Amino acid sequence: MKHVNILGVPFSITNHSTLVEQLNQHIQKHEKSFVITANPEIVMRANQEEAYMKSLHRATYITADGIGIVKASRLLGQTLPERVTGYDVMIEMLKLADLNHYRIYLLGAQRDTLEEVKKHIQQFYPHIQVVGSHDGYFDWQHNTISEEIMQSSPDLVFVALGAPKQENWIAEHIDQFNKGVFLCVGGSFDVIAGKVKRAPLSWQNKNLEWFYRLLQQPTRWKRMLALPRFSYHVIRQKVKRSL
Repeated sequence: MKHVNILGVPFSITNHSTLVEQLNQHIQKHEKSFVITANPEIVMRANQEEAYMKSLHRATYITADGIGIVKASRLLGQTLPERVTGYDVMIEMLKLADLNHYRIYLLGAQRDTLEEVKKHIQQFYPHIQVVGSHDGYFDWQHNTISEEIMQSSPDLVFVALGAPKQENWIAEHIDQFNKGVFLCVGGSFDVIAGKVKRAPLSWQNKNLEWFYRLLQQPTRWKRMLALPRFSYHVIRQKVKRSL
């Protein structure tokens, strides 16, 4: 698959439907894959933390979870077709899992949120086998999560630890597994559990989902400072290429 290099991060040139189809093929073939959906904040963090950048480079696919990434690709001359968000991919993979009776493992969020997610899946996707789960509050160095995942042999592992933990956790453990799609889904568990409301489609279509989330969670404003820094560095990258 072709890539767009944006500040050192290789974004896969793919759209939502193509990615979902490819992930399903990986499952059908008992292959392993690691999916990151990255926004400008993740890109900027990777440029500040070498270890995190290495984690991103372990991924099979990195998609544009943010209109800023798509616009940056246009500026750099290799257009990414559209946003491919962790939440949207998770929902489509749940539909496929229900259709094909796939096995899934859930990692992340608070314990009560995780229980609500499992109830939601049992209600709306009754043919999915939830073979294991663990909340996102654990001792990083001393836990048996990877062993539990290996023993339960899931087809899909949804990791909702938030950035950078989810990417780092998968990168650190991916070599232990022979199969399975490992998907970073950020705050998707909170949305599914009804703890956080996703932006209405009208806001999403206008590329204002980030602003809707900021209105819901004003404490995110410091994180938004990554956006102007990201824009500045992308412009610098374009200028360097043109010299």
